[in-house]
Amino acid sequence: MSTEEPTLNRDLVLTRLIDAPRAKLFHAWTDPALLKQWFAPKPYMTVEAELDVRAGGSSRIVMRSPDGQDMPMHGVYLEVEPDARLVFTDAYVRAWEPSQKPFMTVVLTFEDEDGKTRYTARVRHWTNADREAHEAMGFHQGWGQCTDQLATLVSGGAV
Repeated sequence: MSTEEPTLNRDLVLTRLIDAPRAKLFHAWTDPALLKQWFAPKPYMTVEAELDVRAGGSSRIVMRSPDGQDMPMHGVYLEVEPDARLVFTDAYVRAWEPSQKPFMTVVLTFEDEDGKTRYTARVRHWTNADREAHEAMGFHQGWGQCTDQLATLVSGGAV
């Protein structure tokens, strides 16, 4: 009898058609000053963003809750294809140093569609329980709100 968990249903996916070139979306994901403007669902804020955007490079992002609680997130970029694809994970904190508890790998794609960008965030979880927990935390609402904030930023003149 196999002890492996089935690989089905571990992903949460958000996709949107955004009225901006994919280069602007990619830039907003990879420029710390821009990322801080949209990354946290309001009223949360992103107060720190350190991004070494290259395969093997690390990231450190700190979100702050309205009551002042900081939530640091560490990760490593696995794949970087400018203006097309960005893959990162929290399985490592830096330089292939394993994290205490891996939770997800994010695969972002940016595809041209009718003069706009088809933006897809596929969040792959280590276990079905992790996926369920992320969904219960409000994945669709939170990532949806952040994507709306991202779309507003890249559709304006800020990027």
